[in-house]
Amino acid sequence: MEKSGIPLPLMHIPFEREKYLLVDLSVSNPDLGASIRDPEACQAYLDEQLRQHGAGIAYGGYLEQRALYTSFTHFKDDPSEDRNIHLGVDFWAAAGSPVLVPLDGRVHSWAYRQNAGDYGPVIILEHDSGSGKMYALYGHLSPTDLQGLHQGQVFRQGQVLAHLGDVEVNGGYAAHLHFQIIRDLGSYSGDYPGVCTASSLDFYRQNCPDPLIFLNYQ
Repeated sequence: MEKSGIPLPLMHIPFEREKYLLVDLSVSNPDLGASIRDPEACQAYLDEQLRQHGAGIAYGGYLEQRALYTSFTHFKDDPSEDRNIHLGVDFWAAAGSPVLVPLDGRVHSWAYRQNAGDYGPVIILEHDSGSGKMYALYGHLSPTDLQGLHQGQVFRQGQVLAHLGDVEVNGGYAAHLHFQIIRDLGSYSGDYPGVCTASSLDFYRQNCPDPLIFLNYQ
Protein backbone atom coordinates (compact mmCIF):
# COMPACT_ATOMS: atom_id res chain seq x y z
CA MET A 1 0.00 0.00 0.00
CA GLU A 2 1.58 3.23 -1.13
CA LYS A 3 0.43 6.80 -0.52
CA SER A 4 1.18 9.84 -2.62
CA GLY A 5 2.00 13.22 -1.12
CA ILE A 6 -1.63 14.28 -1.63
CA PRO A 7 -3.79 14.46 1.52
CA LEU A 8 -6.05 11.41 1.67
CA PRO A 9 -9.83 11.91 1.70
CA LEU A 10 -11.46 11.28 5.07
CA MET A 11 -14.15 13.89 5.70
CA HIS A 12 -16.70 15.53 3.41
CA ILE A 13 -14.58 18.70 3.28
CA PRO A 14 -11.20 18.01 1.62
CA PHE A 15 -8.22 18.81 3.83
CA GLU A 16 -6.93 22.35 3.37
CA ARG A 17 -5.22 24.49 6.01
CA GLU A 18 -7.79 27.27 5.87
CA LYS A 19 -10.72 24.84 6.18
CA TYR A 20 -9.37 22.73 9.06
CA LEU A 21 -8.73 24.11 12.53
CA LEU A 22 -6.29 22.34 14.86
CA VAL A 23 -7.82 22.49 18.34
CA ASP A 24 -6.38 21.77 21.77
CA LEU A 25 -8.71 19.87 24.13
CA SER A 26 -5.94 18.90 26.53
CA VAL A 27 -5.74 19.55 30.25
CA SER A 28 -3.15 22.26 29.52
CA ASN A 29 -5.62 24.46 27.61
CA PRO A 30 -6.58 27.24 30.08
CA ASP A 31 -9.74 28.07 28.11
CA LEU A 32 -11.29 24.71 28.93
CA GLY A 33 -13.11 24.23 32.20
CA ALA A 34 -15.11 21.38 33.66
CA SER A 35 -17.93 22.23 31.27
CA ILE A 36 -15.97 20.69 28.40
CA ARG A 37 -17.15 17.31 29.69
CA ASP A 38 -20.70 18.33 28.78
CA PRO A 39 -21.34 17.55 25.09
CA GLU A 40 -23.39 20.70 24.54
CA ALA A 41 -20.69 22.89 26.11
CA CYS A 42 -18.01 21.09 24.10
CA GLN A 43 -20.00 21.61 20.91
CA ALA A 44 -20.49 25.30 21.71
CA TYR A 45 -16.76 25.74 22.30
CA LEU A 46 -15.86 24.03 19.02
CA ASP A 47 -18.52 25.95 17.07
CA GLU A 48 -17.17 29.24 18.39
CA GLN A 49 -13.59 28.29 17.52
CA LEU A 50 -14.65 27.38 13.99
CA ARG A 51 -16.61 30.63 13.64
CA GLN A 52 -13.69 32.75 14.83
CA HIS A 53 -11.27 31.13 12.40
CA GLY A 54 -13.64 30.68 9.46
CA ALA A 55 -12.96 26.93 9.32
CA GLY A 56 -15.25 24.01 8.55
CA ILE A 57 -13.80 21.13 10.58
CA ALA A 58 -11.96 21.06 13.90
CA TYR A 59 -9.43 18.30 14.42
CA GLY A 60 -6.60 17.09 16.66
CA GLY A 61 -5.95 15.15 19.82
CA TYR A 62 -3.24 12.57 19.08
CA LEU A 63 -1.53 11.65 22.40
CA GLU A 64 -3.41 14.51 24.06
CA GLN A 65 -4.05 14.15 27.79
CA ARG A 66 -7.67 15.12 28.36
CA ALA A 67 -10.07 15.72 31.22
CA LEU A 68 -12.90 14.88 28.82
CA TYR A 69 -13.16 11.30 30.06
CA THR A 70 -13.28 11.81 33.82
CA SER A 71 -17.09 11.74 33.93
CA PHE A 72 -17.27 8.29 32.30
CA THR A 73 -16.77 5.12 34.35
CA HIS A 74 -15.81 3.44 31.07
CA PHE A 75 -12.28 4.81 31.55
CA LYS A 76 -11.92 3.69 35.17
CA ASP A 77 -11.02 0.03 34.59
CA ASP A 78 -7.83 0.54 36.63
CA PRO A 79 -8.70 2.30 39.92
CA SER A 80 -5.06 3.30 40.42
CA GLU A 81 -4.62 5.12 37.10
CA ASP A 82 -6.93 6.94 34.70
CA ARG A 83 -7.02 6.25 30.98
CA ASN A 84 -6.87 9.79 29.64
CA ILE A 85 -4.30 9.89 26.79
CA HIS A 86 -6.00 9.96 23.39
CA LEU A 87 -4.61 7.55 20.78
CA GLY A 88 -6.39 8.73 17.64
CA VAL A 89 -7.28 11.99 15.96
CA ASP A 90 -10.75 13.46 16.31
CA PHE A 91 -12.49 15.27 13.46
CA TRP A 92 -15.34 17.42 14.78
CA ALA A 93 -18.18 18.18 12.35
CA ALA A 94 -21.97 18.18 12.28
CA ALA A 95 -23.87 14.98 13.01
CA GLY A 96 -24.71 13.23 9.75
CA SER A 97 -21.54 14.40 8.01
CA PRO A 98 -20.22 11.66 5.70
CA VAL A 99 -16.97 9.83 6.46
CA LEU A 100 -14.89 8.63 3.51
CA VAL A 101 -12.43 5.76 3.12
CA PRO A 102 -8.92 7.21 2.65
CA LEU A 103 -7.46 4.06 1.08
CA ASP A 104 -8.89 0.85 -0.33
CA GLY A 105 -9.71 -1.54 2.50
CA ARG A 106 -12.02 -4.29 3.64
CA VAL A 107 -14.21 -4.67 6.69
CA HIS A 108 -12.52 -6.47 9.55
CA SER A 109 -15.22 -6.01 12.20
CA TRP A 110 -17.80 -3.64 13.62
CA ALA A 111 -19.91 -3.16 16.76
CA TYR A 112 -22.35 -0.86 18.50
CA ARG A 113 -20.66 -0.11 21.82
CA GLN A 114 -23.35 1.58 23.84
CA ASN A 115 -21.69 2.21 27.22
CA ALA A 116 -21.47 5.89 28.13
CA GLY A 117 -18.12 7.21 26.90
CA ASP A 118 -17.55 4.32 24.48
CA TYR A 119 -17.37 4.46 20.67
CA GLY A 120 -21.05 4.00 19.94
CA PRO A 121 -21.12 2.52 16.42
CA VAL A 122 -17.58 1.61 15.31
CA ILE A 123 -16.12 0.09 12.12
CA ILE A 124 -12.60 -1.31 11.68
CA LEU A 125 -11.14 -1.61 8.19
CA GLU A 126 -8.14 -3.75 7.26
CA HIS A 127 -5.55 -2.51 4.78
CA ASP A 128 -2.59 -4.19 3.11
CA SER A 129 0.80 -2.52 3.33
CA GLY A 130 4.26 -3.45 2.15
CA SER A 131 5.10 -4.69 5.64
CA GLY A 132 1.82 -6.50 6.34
CA LYS A 133 -1.66 -5.69 7.52
CA MET A 134 -2.74 -2.51 9.29
CA TYR A 135 -6.08 -1.35 10.57
CA ALA A 136 -8.09 1.87 10.67
CA LEU A 137 -10.73 2.38 13.37
CA TYR A 138 -13.68 4.71 12.81
CA GLY A 139 -15.65 5.49 15.96
CA HIS A 140 -18.78 7.50 16.94
CA LEU A 141 -20.73 6.72 13.78
CA SER A 142 -24.44 6.42 13.03
CA PRO A 143 -26.10 3.06 13.87
CA THR A 144 -27.67 2.87 10.41
CA ASP A 145 -24.18 2.61 8.91
CA LEU A 146 -23.73 -0.81 10.50
CA GLN A 147 -26.69 -2.29 8.67
CA GLY A 148 -25.76 -4.67 5.89
CA LEU A 149 -22.03 -4.78 6.63
CA HIS A 150 -20.25 -8.08 6.16
CA GLN A 151 -16.74 -9.23 6.97
CA GLY A 152 -14.40 -8.77 4.03
CA GLN A 153 -16.64 -6.18 2.38
CA VAL A 154 -14.48 -3.96 0.16
CA PHE A 155 -14.54 -0.15 0.32
CA ARG A 156 -12.65 1.88 -2.26
CA GLN A 157 -10.73 5.09 -1.68
CA GLY A 158 -13.11 8.05 -1.52
CA GLN A 159 -16.20 5.87 -0.98
CA VAL A 160 -18.57 6.88 1.82
CA LEU A 161 -18.12 4.45 4.70
CA ALA A 162 -20.41 5.98 7.30
CA HIS A 163 -21.79 9.17 8.86
CA LEU A 164 -21.19 10.91 12.18
CA GLY A 165 -23.59 9.95 14.93
CA ASP A 166 -25.17 12.45 17.30
CA VAL A 167 -24.77 12.60 21.07
CA GLU A 168 -27.67 10.19 21.62
CA VAL A 169 -25.93 7.32 19.82
CA ASN A 170 -22.19 8.08 19.77
CA GLY A 171 -21.30 7.40 23.40
CA GLY A 172 -22.29 10.80 24.76
CA TYR A 173 -20.04 13.25 22.88
CA ALA A 174 -20.34 16.22 20.59
CA ALA A 175 -20.49 14.82 17.06
CA HIS A 176 -17.08 13.75 15.76
CA LEU A 177 -15.08 10.97 14.14
CA HIS A 178 -12.45 9.14 16.16
CA PHE A 179 -9.91 7.94 13.58
CA GLN A 180 -7.11 5.65 14.77
CA ILE A 181 -4.39 3.64 13.02
CA ILE A 182 -3.47 0.28 14.59
CA ARG A 183 -0.55 -1.90 13.54
CA ASP A 184 -1.45 -5.03 15.54
CA LEU A 185 -5.11 -5.46 16.44
CA GLY A 186 -4.45 -8.59 18.47
CA SER A 187 -7.64 -10.44 19.36
CA TYR A 188 -9.87 -7.36 19.29
CA SER A 189 -12.98 -7.33 17.14
CA GLY A 190 -15.13 -4.23 16.73
CA ASP A 191 -13.07 -2.55 19.43
CA TYR A 192 -9.62 -1.35 20.41
CA PRO A 193 -8.51 1.03 23.19
CA GLY A 194 -8.76 4.62 22.00
CA VAL A 195 -7.42 6.07 25.24
CA CYS A 196 -4.57 4.75 27.40
CA THR A 197 -2.85 5.30 30.72
CA ALA A 198 0.48 7.06 31.07
CA SER A 199 2.15 3.80 32.12
CA SER A 200 1.05 2.03 28.90
CA LEU A 201 1.81 4.93 26.56
CA ASP A 202 5.10 3.54 25.20
CA PHE A 203 3.36 0.44 23.88
CA TYR A 204 0.40 2.27 22.37
CA ARG A 205 2.54 5.00 20.83
CA GLN A 206 4.33 2.27 18.83
CA ASN A 207 1.21 0.30 17.95
CA CYS A 208 -0.94 3.33 17.11
CA PRO A 209 1.10 5.78 14.99
CA ASP A 210 0.00 9.34 14.30
CA PRO A 211 -3.02 9.26 11.94
CA LEU A 212 -2.13 12.72 10.60
CA ILE A 213 1.08 11.31 9.14
CA PHE A 214 -0.87 8.45 7.59
CA LEU A 215 -3.35 10.92 6.06
CA ASN A 216 -0.60 13.38 5.04
CA TYR A 217 -2.38 16.13 6.99
CA GLN A 218 0.77 17.72 8.40
